[in-house]
Amino acid sequence: MLTVYSVPVGIYGAKLRILLRYKRLEWREIPPPGGYGTDAYKRIVPSGNVPALDDDGLILGDSEAIAEYLNEKFPDPPMLPDDLHGRARARELSRFNDTRLEPEVRALFAQTAPSTRDTAVVSARAQAITARLSQLARLLDWYEPDSLTLGDCGFPATFEWIEMLDPALALNIEWPDPVRAYRRRLGRIDAVADEVASYRPVIRDWIDSKTLT
Repeated sequence: MLTVYSVPVGIYGAKLRILLRYKRLEWREIPPPGGYGTDAYKRIVPSGNVPALDDDGLILGDSEAIAEYLNEKFPDPPMLPDDLHGRARARELSRFNDTRLEPEVRALFAQTAPSTRDTAVVSARAQAITARLSQLARLLDWYEPDSLTLGDCGFPATFEWIEMLDPALALNIEWPDPVRAYRRRLGRIDAVADEVASYRPVIRDWIDSKTLT
């Protein structure tokens, strides 16, 4: 059975679980031995990243590498388009989430506690997120997959964080219509709906633990 090292609140762990659910794979999920970032964990996963995968001794510590590996090892259902351009677009979309949108959202985590909040930082990050969503809307103009792809798996978790941080930090995020429609389409996929249903309370508990102190 596949072993996944993860922490409950991690965005990339949710991304990986969507893929695992969609492919109907069996896995066990455990916390990093010794704790996230510890030397004990790095002796298993040299990068110290979460999530990480242990597949019968093969250790992978990058969510993109894990996704590509699992899609090749378990090709049904396929999660990359058949054509060259479609595969390139899916990979571009995945990297947009991981390197453009998600980092802007994650930058707000340190701003959740009222006692240490910097309103200027919050305002700047809110504007950046709105700008990234506008860019995503334009990317979606030419991205029309007929099933879930590797390019889609990271967005549901990122979208949930944006929605739930918005009232907590008064972000006033502007959601372009194409992004709203894309989110609704993803939400109709069972693997996404199931992961969001279990992940949303984890996000809520984490935000409450920060904002209510």
